Amino acid sequence: MASLFDLIYGGSNAVAGLVEGAVNDAIATHGEGKKLSFPDTAYFYPTIYAATGLKVQKLGDLVPCVGVLKSLITNKEELGDALNAGLATAVGAEILEGLAYIDANPYADGPGIGFVPDSVIRSLGVPLVTGDIPGVAVVIGKASDPQDLADVVSDYQVKGLLTFLIGDVIDQAIETGVKMGLDYRVIPLGHGITAVIHVVTIAIRAALIFGGLQPSDLPGLLAYTKERVPAFVNVFGAPDEVAVAAGAGAIALGFPVIADVDLGDLQVPGALVSVTDHSEIVSRSLELRNIKVKAKAITICTGYASAFEGEIIRKGDMHAEFYSGNNPTCELVVSCDLAEIEGDSIVIDGPDIDGRREPVELPLGVFVEVAGAKMHTDFEPVIERKIHHWFNYIGGVMHTGQRNMFRLRISKYAFDKGLRLRDLAEVLHHEVMDEFGTVVDKCKVTLITDKAKVEQLLEAQAMPRYRARDDRLASMTDESVDTFYTCVLCQSFAPAHACVVTPERLGLCGAVSWLDARATKELTPHGPCQPIEKIGCMNERTGSYTEVNKIVKEATRGAVERVTLYSLIEDPMTSCGCFECICGIIPEARGVEVVNREYSGITPSGMTFGELASLTGGGVQTPGFMGHGRHFIASKKFVSAEGGIERIVWMPKELKDDVADRLNKTAKELCGIDNFTDMICDETIATDSDAVVEFLKSKNHPALAMSELEF
Repeated sequence: MASLFDLIYGGSNAVAGLVEGAVNDAIATHGEGKKLSFPDTAYFYPTIYAATGLKVQKLGDLVPCVGVLKSLITNKEELGDALNAGLATAVGAEILEGLAYIDANPYADGPGIGFVPDSVIRSLGVPLVTGDIPGVAVVIGKASDPQDLADVVSDYQVKGLLTFLIGDVIDQAIETGVKMGLDYRVIPLGHGITAVIHVVTIAIRAALIFGGLQPSDLPGLLAYTKERVPAFVNVFGAPDEVAVAAGAGAIALGFPVIADVDLGDLQVPGALVSVTDHSEIVSRSLELRNIKVKAKAITICTGYASAFEGEIIRKGDMHAEFYSGNNPTCELVVSCDLAEIEGDSIVIDGPDIDGRREPVELPLGVFVEVAGAKMHTDFEPVIERKIHHWFNYIGGVMHTGQRNMFRLRISKYAFDKGLRLRDLAEVLHHEVMDEFGTVVDKCKVTLITDKAKVEQLLEAQAMPRYRARDDRLASMTDESVDTFYTCVLCQSFAPAHACVVTPERLGLCGAVSWLDARATKELTPHGPCQPIEKIGCMNERTGSYTEVNKIVKEATRGAVERVTLYSLIEDPMTSCGCFECICGIIPEARGVEVVNREYSGITPSGMTFGELASLTGGGVQTPGFMGHGRHFIASKKFVSAEGGIERIVWMPKELKDDVADRLNKTAKELCGIDNFTDMICDETIATDSDAVVEFLKSKNHPALAMSELEF
């Protein structure tokens, strides 16, 4: 048998030869000036950019890259040299995959998706740092038994891992009915081994996006992927030379490789191991990467996992629907005294979804009563918002919306498997007691499908409580409290960042409000949200506090020394990389653009969202640019140090429409302006800064009369 070194060098040399020939052929066909890019990324060829700092933008840029690639392959029988050859294989795979994108997307016809855009990586940031995605599995090759492959992938899915498929395993997964796609966190990348680079670039861009690493810092990059990206590789079937070389690249990044064939003396403890029993692959893989999966003692016939959260149930596939557009609906959590919760902990009041003609359409009142010595009414909406996630974790269930405006669908598949309303109620009861057990001692879940009773619940309890909560939140200002909170959930990926959460400024991911942070402190006293006493105000205009600076410096271990709460220019708050939006200045308009993660076009600043994000992620402070949540846009504190919401001059139309009601209300209250969003330009009007200014003039936008934004 060939030695491990022979296999690695054989594969890496083969890839190097292919790359050199492919680059030469491409230059001969298209010329050195031919533009190159992967779709929807600000990081060029990410592996090359991160390792060397070189921005590959045209074919001619690849010539020196080939030289670097070949120099990494020394053919020395030392593990470090062999791993460098593995990295060379990764660089080669990136070049080959990139060349395939020259004229069109080679993955357009599927089933693999190829390159994963920056926006997707950012969208995965929150579930990765919260542990909803506890790890990343890369599955390569062809299993001897397709059902064994399906069992392994399904086990990862139930455990919440993000799983990427490469090679014939894609066809085997399709054959055995594994649900695939980003919505299910099982993503087919491509059939060729070079498609593995699309996983590698995810890990590398995570280091650039969340870790704040600088391009060309190869040691820092390898340390980050090893310590902070919990990934591993499963190889089914005997690997060839190229697959072994690619595996060496994965090991260099810190990702162990687990093969299902006996590798004998080729094994490297903790890095390259054999697990020939398919039933042990999952547990051994998690153990090698030290991935801890929080066990959920919920038995549902269709499965229960965060991986099902993105499931879409089309109308033709649904058995039952509870939709506020057709029937009364509400979700309500109320706190009460322990003595008030009597009888069964789960009650179904009204008809279930069986014994009726499809599609079943019913009203639904979700009424959750909780009691506990530490329970507070401010925790009610925190628990209520979790209902959305808990329902969506059920296989075959789709939930959108909240409060009295939601849609819940149950698929035909789930119904045929035996799913009924009691299963939904049991999930809610279990999760309330599991996640909020420190404040909830007793819980009762009632699902009401009787129309008259749902209407009664709405009128007598739900709507009055919703209005009272809204009034309470509306009255909460930064001035009305004496405590702010940190949120360092993202530090597992972004160690140089800490959010400061206030009543008028939620976390930049959009998921943590001041009430959420307070509840988190109660639930996990030593957890990610810690109080900051609102003392030592140095500047009310910018929101600068000595105590905030002190706590942020401690939380970031000195990486960030000063932040302001309300300024875009003076020590703006840092970001991790999973922000919903970015605000950046447009000097010629004396205003700012606000762009959301979903927008893929160019902005008036001449940059895409990804390019703007490269200025703000990973704990970096860049005056004039700031990551934040959607909800913050309509806050009275939004860049208030620079003049507030009147500075907003451009937004993508989807974002503008989404925030219009709240932003217009704030503009009316603060500035006396009616329909302020009509004055804001969007991409359907103009993206060129000069054209934007002309539009603003036609609308007499207030920003044009304001002072210039100065640094």
